[in-house]
Amino acid sequence: MKLPVYMDNHSTTQVDPQVVDAMIPFFTQHFGNAASRQHRFGWIAEAAVENARKLIAREINADAKEIIFTSGATESNNLALKGIAEAYSMKGKHLITANTEHRSVLDVCSALERSGFRITCLTVDEFGMVSPQSVREAITDETILVSVMMANNEIGTIAPLVEIGKVCLERGILLHTDAAQCIGKIPIDVRLLNIHSMSLSAHKVYGPKGIGALYVRSKNPRVKIIQQMDGGGHEHGLRSGTLNVPAIVGFAEAVRLASEHYGVESARIAALRDRLEEILLSIEGARRNGHPAKRLYNNVNITIPYVHAADLMTALKDDAAFSSGSACSSADLEENKVSHVLSAIGLEDELARCTIRIGLGRFNTEEEVEYAGKKIVTAALRLRDVSPQYQLMTKKKSLPVTALTH
Repeated sequence: MKLPVYMDNHSTTQVDPQVVDAMIPFFTQHFGNAASRQHRFGWIAEAAVENARKLIAREINADAKEIIFTSGATESNNLALKGIAEAYSMKGKHLITANTEHRSVLDVCSALERSGFRITCLTVDEFGMVSPQSVREAITDETILVSVMMANNEIGTIAPLVEIGKVCLERGILLHTDAAQCIGKIPIDVRLLNIHSMSLSAHKVYGPKGIGALYVRSKNPRVKIIQQMDGGGHEHGLRSGTLNVPAIVGFAEAVRLASEHYGVESARIAALRDRLEEILLSIEGARRNGHPAKRLYNNVNITIPYVHAADLMTALKDDAAFSSGSACSSADLEENKVSHVLSAIGLEDELARCTIRIGLGRFNTEEEVEYAGKKIVTAALRLRDVSPQYQLMTKKKSLPVTALTH
């Protein structure tokens, strides 16, 4: 067993060796530019890109022409929200989102608000679930877009997009979703869910970093987007720039592998997750965050009172790699700020600081889960025992009632 055990697959995944094998020829033999249509090198690259586009589209029940390659879900979110807001601003300037969204949605909404748009940021329940009824009640005659992530990147809660999609359909509102954590983990059908645009990232599904996609519906209705990057007119004019052919090929291969092994892989990893939670919840007072059933099968989000996540990660730096929240918010966490997701579900700041996020993946084993789980418990109990707050609480519990009333 290689140490430290990697258990931060929500942040990024190891590139699958089969994905690497698929990519290598496009670094060496087939290195042409997909936009070079005057010779064979360009033709081969273009064919590989179009084949990848078809494969990814098939996985989400879309048309190949509806897939726009980007550098990742953050760029896709920016392109979707800003591009749609600009394209439909004459119809209205109101957008709806939720307070548990990824920063690449919330920060874009803040930027749009500064430029004159109005944003409604819905609250969620204790499990991080967005209510379809709250979406319905927030819609006005000025609403042009609803953006709700498919599954939360910190607590794993899966949104009720079927119901939210129906609400949007009834009111003629466009629906965008950030599905970065979902492709390859849960079935996605953009037609069934009434999704009009959707952001994806390869490095969450054992593909390479720096490549992603934006699904943009082409009919019923055709979604209009204003490009955010000028120069060259690549990707139907929506995303200029030379395509990263090796990464696109790797993205498609990663999606193919995930689709091929979905049933067996999801069941195996879910069993590992359940065992890990069983170990961690043996700690007195520990609690699970997120929905108990409607969640990603690889997500573990646990609060261990009196044990700061930062201290626990430091104590286990040679044994296990996990996180205290989204990697995209790590700078905020270092400044002693807490996860906005944990705050949104009602966790007090002190408990939020005592919360760890573990993302299990394809390459984790039973041996690793047993080892890491027990190491976490041992370290957590040791840290808790020296916590002044825990010692004070224990002392209060041990005092007789008469002592506490005087």
